[in-house]
Amino acid sequence: MAMGSIDATASSSSSSTIKGSYYTSWTPDFAPSDIDTTLFTHIFYAFLSPSNITFKFELTEQTAVALSNFTSTLRFASPPVKTLLSIGGSGDIPAALLAEIASRRSSRKVFINSSMEVARKFGFDGLDLDWEWPKSPQEMDDLAHLLRAWRLEIIKRPEPLVYFASDFFLDPVYRMYPVAAIRKNLDWINAMCYDYHGAWDPSATGALAAFFDPKSNLSSIHGLKSWLQAGMPRNQVVMGLPLYGRTWELKDPNVTNIGAPAVKAGPGDGVLPYANVLEFNRNHSATVVYDAETVSTYSFSGTSWVGYDDVASMMVKIGLAQALGLRGYFFWALGYETEWQISSQASRAWILDD
Repeated sequence: MAMGSIDATASSSSSSTIKGSYYTSWTPDFAPSDIDTTLFTHIFYAFLSPSNITFKFELTEQTAVALSNFTSTLRFASPPVKTLLSIGGSGDIPAALLAEIASRRSSRKVFINSSMEVARKFGFDGLDLDWEWPKSPQEMDDLAHLLRAWRLEIIKRPEPLVYFASDFFLDPVYRMYPVAAIRKNLDWINAMCYDYHGAWDPSATGALAAFFDPKSNLSSIHGLKSWLQAGMPRNQVVMGLPLYGRTWELKDPNVTNIGAPAVKAGPGDGVLPYANVLEFNRNHSATVVYDAETVSTYSFSGTSWVGYDDVASMMVKIGLAQALGLRGYFFWALGYETEWQISSQASRAWILDD
């Protein structure tokens, strides 16, 4: 998947490096004040969804307080960071709702105006659309109409929002995306370079975020190059990175390679935040393997197997993204690591160029 944003001011932000991460409102014991803002340039608030009846954002008092706290905390942090409100999220329900909204001019208008009203009311610097994902040529056309209309509304307001973003999976349907409309109407796309493998395929282990895959096109390099070859400028592509692992239970504890036979989801019901991956490794004296072929890491103990990115694999990916000329990176998600092991190394490795 990818995310993007629009610079409505034509300022230097149109080419500045993105060091982003998503803040999930449901992550326990992690508040906006816990974010180390020295490590990031942009933080996305995930997620907000409109009403499936009115297509407007009808906020509860609790949500309004959370949004206000999020933006005010990060605006006055030292240093401050830019904030984007992310709309949608994973799952069939948000996708179906966004498809319905995008299908008609009248619903697009209501949705767009309401999104901008909420963003301005709470002091967000921009908007992020997480539509996972348009599933037909018609929905792809509707996405193009939505982005064009949204962009026009942003730039014609007296105080335009600085950023407007959207999300896209790196999957085989990339050719269907309205790349011309995306390129013209977004500052950048954040390519979700993860979730290539998981417990939805319980029969074999896999690298959740393989940068290279000699056996298939399920890899970041294939997806990123597909977007570039389709016409997305390199400085409008941001690489997504996971701060979690995917787990399996091995069929045979003696066969532990990537692609090893498995029988079901492993620890954490198939997923572990990075902090819990490290805990698993410590508590089980797990064997840790860096796989240079895919640029990923995995660990195993007994029949439990975890595929993830650690500092070593993440640093290689940062270098590869810079070599491709990409605009930056983002993480999913804040609160999944402790002591900023990966985020701090990534921030130091990618030097701001604005």
